[in-house]
Amino acid sequence: MPSILAVDDSTSMRQMVSFTLKNAGFHVVEAVDGMDAWEKADSRDFDLVLTDQNMPRMDGITLTRKLRGHPKFARTPILILTTESSDEMKQAGRAAGATGWMVKPFDPAKLIEVIGKVIR
Repeated sequence: MPSILAVDDSTSMRQMVSFTLKNAGFHVVEAVDGMDAWEKADSRDFDLVLTDQNMPRMDGITLTRKLRGHPKFARTPILILTTESSDEMKQAGRAAGATGWMVKPFDPAKLIEVIGKVIR
């Protein structure tokens, strides 16, 4: 069962994402912000990281950059799921190493479809 690290500072959004992913057969580990995710990523392997952008302590782009700098996560798909939709933010995400960018609110079926395309 593929393991996904779901990162969002919003409890309700984390619960919605987690519910969607678990129903699709994924193992989900939740993190409350980028720092929490970084700490959890250090001790485990994940098949995919799904992160929000705007969070306290460490945002999604910074988290993506840090994960890409870690050999263990050099090739792990990283999706940014956020309310941010500007081209500048998307470019910053790509430059940091994000695999993809999805805008909230998300369609559960579309999220599962995108994850299915990028996960190994």
